[in-house]
Amino acid sequence: MAEEVSRNKIKRDGRARALARPLRRDALEDSSRARSKRLIQRILTASAVALVMSGWAAAQTPTTQALAEVNGKVITAREVEKSLGEQLAKLEEQVYSLKRQKVEALIDERVLDGEASKRGISVQALLDAEVNAKAESVTPQEVENFYQGNKAQLTGTEAAVREQIRTFLHNQKVAARREAFLQLLRSQARVVMHLEAPPVFRAEVPTDGAPARGPAAAPVTIVEFEDFQCPFCKEAQATLAELLSKYPETVRLVHRDFPLDSLHPGSPKSHEAARCAGEQGKFWAYHDKLYGDAPGQGAERLKELAREIGLDMPAFERCVASAKYQAAVQKDVQEGKRLGVNGTPAFFINGRLVWGAQPLDNFIHVIQEELARPALASK
Repeated sequence: MAEEVSRNKIKRDGRARALARPLRRDALEDSSRARSKRLIQRILTASAVALVMSGWAAAQTPTTQALAEVNGKVITAREVEKSLGEQLAKLEEQVYSLKRQKVEALIDERVLDGEASKRGISVQALLDAEVNAKAESVTPQEVENFYQGNKAQLTGTEAAVREQIRTFLHNQKVAARREAFLQLLRSQARVVMHLEAPPVFRAEVPTDGAPARGPAAAPVTIVEFEDFQCPFCKEAQATLAELLSKYPETVRLVHRDFPLDSLHPGSPKSHEAARCAGEQGKFWAYHDKLYGDAPGQGAERLKELAREIGLDMPAFERCVASAKYQAAVQKDVQEGKRLGVNGTPAFFINGRLVWGAQPLDNFIHVIQEELARPALASK
């Protein structure tokens, strides 16, 4: 999870909520059609704008492409794309996802049509024979388990709720059987997917002068924007330690300051104190002490932690009292905001944004993808 300035409410279990507040199918379909129509209109409008702009942009070179001028100073496309890169990438991913869903649906239609024609029956008759007739039955114990696990969120008479549960579980099993049948048909057909996913967006995250663990030449760099008083940042530390242990030669971890002073008023000072510890070559020792002591550290506790790691106390106290790193900490915060960071922890893995205290396997998945990239694999 990630800690944000505006905290999201925790959603209830989706399956139980669907049973507690059933919606009419026709209302859902109408809503879906309306949303799809609006989305298609936006895509068409954006495409028209893109076509108009592309004719002008083609005549420009990347270094001279000007989108506007203010008192003779040019605003370039590069500046705009740099600040909107992640948002644009999300839009491209959404468009790709819509196309992929439609392509997958059309593939399913084609393989079903082909199998039905081969057997000389209708598609519905094929589905009845291979899906509806072969879907597993719902057992009373499955209904009981679901009811007991979710009854606090369910409304209505017990008999009616249990029937809703049975129908819900039956539909799940029919869907699972349909998916299995479609996968079988696909394996027997020649299916070639030509639709390509959009390129992965990679933010340009400066790391010069920032504290780092791991070899400087590591092919994978993880930049963490963190808050020493954030509980989710603290939770992520064990995962990061495992990653550095698993990839001692290929992963480098870089720290960037992002104290959420609206949530943790004392956090900025702890970040300044860590930089003061860095002057004595003990940033990471102090960094780890801060998390061991989280979530809160007062001025005296910051001094106690410094003593525990053997810092020169007069030098440390002078450094903290001078607030010499206050501007540097705030500069990191502004850099994070420019990159779209609004909560902690936020990680950039070779520029790819990963939010929150993710499970170890999620980090490993992204790292393995990065190591498999041709430019990195050849190193």
